[in-house]
Amino acid sequence: MIKAKKSLGQNFLIDKNILEKITTITDIKDKIILEIGPGTGNLTSYILKKNPKKIFVIEKDDNLALNLKNKFDDKLVIINDDVLKIDENILFKDKVIVFGNLPYNISTEILSKWIINLKESFWFESLVLMFQKEVADRIIAKFNTSNYGRLSIICNWKLNIKKVCDIKPGAFYPKPKVDSSLLFFHPKKNFIKLNNPKNLEKVTRIFFNQRRKMLKKPYNQLFNGDQKVCNKLKINLSLRPQNLNLDTYFKLAYEYENLRS
Repeated sequence: MIKAKKSLGQNFLIDKNILEKITTITDIKDKIILEIGPGTGNLTSYILKKNPKKIFVIEKDDNLALNLKNKFDDKLVIINDDVLKIDENILFKDKVIVFGNLPYNISTEILSKWIINLKESFWFESLVLMFQKEVADRIIAKFNTSNYGRLSIICNWKLNIKKVCDIKPGAFYPKPKVDSSLLFFHPKKNFIKLNNPKNLEKVTRIFFNQRRKMLKKPYNQLFNGDQKVCNKLKINLSLRPQNLNLDTYFKLAYEYENLRS
């Protein structure tokens, strides 16, 4: 049996019921598939049964990439590289469906990279991704809750997100110490357009660096004390960062961008 590398955050999904469930969330027949971190190819085997048009896999681990080549031969396009170094906008000319049991140590980094680097047209049709449950709870958190923060705002900017199910440690080898959650993402048709998405990152970072403080201080830091935006968006500056809804943060980023242009 292939040994998982802790340094790469590897936990291989082995539960057959979960593997089957993942591949039935969305129709993948005749579609182009990208799988992130296929590991030993357990999910890959189930994806192949659904007759996709083509499967790309990105696997950083050299030994696992070689094992996948031996196991599946020419049924896959194997990219033996780090997903964080790949520009999917260039790689894919047609939209793909992405599956990933993401390495927990870099899962939010991967997702944030995809969202921030999205071009005018999305390179993916949908994402079916597994996260540590605690991270998934932050991604889908609603405002006025303790889990709501930067990750919730950035992830929900261009994507609709639905929780599919929670998954117990026993579904993996080796068993992780925490529960996992499966999330389904698909692009929004309408969202506030920003010329530079990093402005949303900046706005949320400044607000949530002081999440226990009132909004007044971070707001003044961003807008130099000018109350016009505050009045326009009807923001009560005595509230705290978790009390502002998603749309307000998107509008704040838009106003901040306009201020700087």
